[in-house]
Amino acid sequence: MKTDLRIEVVASTQRGLMSPLSQKSRETVRAVLSTRYTDVSITIVNDLADLEALVRRAPDLVFLGMKLVLSDQSLGLKDPAKIWIAQYLDEHDIAYTGSGQLAQELEIDKVLAKRRVADTGLATPSFHMVDKTQWQTVGDVDLIFPVFIKPTNRGGGLGIDSESVAKDYRELQSKVKSLATELRADSLIETYLPGREFSVAILQDEASAGFSVMPIEIIAPPDEHGARLLSAAVKIADTEQCIAVDEEGIRREVCDLAINVFHALGARDYGRIDIRMDEAGTPHFLEANLMPSLKNSTGNYFPKACVLNQDLAYEQMILHITRLGLTRRQLPIADTDILEVFSSLEPAY
Repeated sequence: MKTDLRIEVVASTQRGLMSPLSQKSRETVRAVLSTRYTDVSITIVNDLADLEALVRRAPDLVFLGMKLVLSDQSLGLKDPAKIWIAQYLDEHDIAYTGSGQLAQELEIDKVLAKRRVADTGLATPSFHMVDKTQWQTVGDVDLIFPVFIKPTNRGGGLGIDSESVAKDYRELQSKVKSLATELRADSLIETYLPGREFSVAILQDEASAGFSVMPIEIIAPPDEHGARLLSAAVKIADTEQCIAVDEEGIRREVCDLAINVFHALGARDYGRIDIRMDEAGTPHFLEANLMPSLKNSTGNYFPKACVLNQDLAYEQMILHITRLGLTRRQLPIADTDILEVFSSLEPAY
């Protein structure tokens, strides 16, 4: 039997709103939830009017697939009139999945996230930010080469390519200029870490309030310079390799850093923390994704990590995330058999 609840899967079709739920992802999530709940629909929110209509319908739960609404697309995150969806839903007492506004604000700006992590004493590469309007001043930055350059507010490897590793100021300025002119993005410049790369899925356990911390190692193919970078081209072509992390010591170090970063950012429910090692093998925080892509179990790091670490199927994962949102508002939960599955999982933290 299905539980009589109305759930809306909310996403955007505007690229500037950075919705991680593509049309295929939205349909997949809706299909999973429709097996357990009576009224599941997809809602597109591209502006304030769409958001106001959502609130008037007052669904029992919003499966959140976007973070904010902009009044001026050209300003992006610098739009002073932007509306954070999580805060808006909180103000109207509507339950939703995932982290709240403050954690999302930190996560969506890579510089803010790194500052927060560094302030708590956790390892992250030394960094500097260059505004897109001041790329000519990059020569004034005191850096030790090689460095890694990426946009401050893009995901999916966008803006990352073989020119992202710079060995001198000429290469650095060229890449910063490229990001400023082609993507209209500020640049985050970090000490380049040549070591192994990991992505760590974190999923709260509803029954115990602990967390399952699930790392995978990601091995990108080498580029023409021998660097292994998770560029947009690599991710689109799906040429990177994802493997389980079996070395006990490395697994513990990576998991410890990931869960501590998760807490430092004020995250909840679920998310993904990306980590890379330096030349000495010390893990460093790179960036967080508190609303990771959930397209399927084979094409995205978060579902892959759930499968490789806990043998947690895609459908169970989606229902688990939904359950966390419903539990926060103490609403009815579907299928006690699913609860038994989750209770059998032993959280690492």
